[in-house]
Amino acid sequence: MDALSVIEAESRELIRRRGLDTRAEQLDGLVREVIEDYDRRAATGAVPMLRDPDSAVATIAARIGGFGPLQVFLDDPEIEEIWVNSPSEIFTARNGRSELTPLVLDNAQVRSIVERMLVSSGRRLDLSSPFVDALLPDGSRLHVVIPSVTRRHWSVNIRKFVARAHSMGDLAALGSLPAGAAAFLEAAVASGLNVIVSGSTGAGKTTALNCLASAIGPRERIVTIEEVFELDLRHRDVVGMQTRQANLEGTGEITMRRLVRESLRMRPSRIIVGEVREAESLDMLIALNSGLPGMASLHANSARDAVVKLCTLPLLAGENVSAAFVVPTVASCIDLVVHLDILPGGARRVREIVALPGRVEEGVVEIADLFHLEGERLVRGDGFPPHPERFARAGCDLTRLLGRAA
Repeated sequence: MDALSVIEAESRELIRRRGLDTRAEQLDGLVREVIEDYDRRAATGAVPMLRDPDSAVATIAARIGGFGPLQVFLDDPEIEEIWVNSPSEIFTARNGRSELTPLVLDNAQVRSIVERMLVSSGRRLDLSSPFVDALLPDGSRLHVVIPSVTRRHWSVNIRKFVARAHSMGDLAALGSLPAGAAAFLEAAVASGLNVIVSGSTGAGKTTALNCLASAIGPRERIVTIEEVFELDLRHRDVVGMQTRQANLEGTGEITMRRLVRESLRMRPSRIIVGEVREAESLDMLIALNSGLPGMASLHANSARDAVVKLCTLPLLAGENVSAAFVVPTVASCIDLVVHLDILPGGARRVREIVALPGRVEEGVVEIADLFHLEGERLVRGDGFPPHPERFARAGCDLTRLLGRAA
């Protein structure tokens, strides 16, 4: 057995003998007690040396007790998100609505829980790097900010990936969009159209990307690019890549731009950019304009705003990038924008689906209304998608698809 396994077994035995709850507040101290005893034995050569005792405490505590008092919220399948504004202000979200929990912690408990959560990610949090994005073992996304960026307390956000849908049919069954519109989007992806999914935070963009990706053919090779792994594609041939923060010496950072460029050397049939935020949008547009189909998501207030944002973000890549290049590139290589929204009752819906016919008038990209929300119902607009020949080549009857969705 390795050192961690020995310490875990001894910690569990000590918990059993003392009759403690594995989620008790004393767990970290108990594990540290076991490690101190282990270190004394290691000094005599009886057992192998332990390289990083502090990391071992967090690792063993996480293995035995989960994530302390927050574990009950992580185990609740109805809770979508958890955030800690202060040790006495802990919120959760169910069905898109937030609620204050009765749980009260102290600063030491919050820090201990975060340290446990970061153990498996290999990412760090300190004064030189006061922000962190990391993935928890169950697929939840962790974001933490510490003082003095925050005023006083650690700010912790855990977004659980509570996906109830894995295909467009699943989304239709949940009421996010009509079956006809779902069938059209499946056909669009199968035909190789480039799709952007937009919406606010928590609107379901990642779930929508997963569902759209289910329409990609089984023989296609997919490369995904994300800040932190969130996509959960159920294909055989998938390579996922995520960014990496700089080390303590300030080197070793891997950016989204680098990953997009590297993905083109990996023989992809499709690329999926988990979220476009900055200058990587330029590299994505160049990739999509080279005949490589793909998808991405971004934050926006509407489908029109998403198009405007795509025309603006690439300008961050440098002074030599101009709107005269970016705007027509967006018009020619983005085919559809699917915009999501959260309704006042907390339900997530597709608010609109627009097409980009490829035309630009006075520096403005033209869009065509394919579907829009009337009340709580998505209805057919008067527009048509580009590239009808691609639908025909994929064996999709575009007229029938749009007729069914009307």
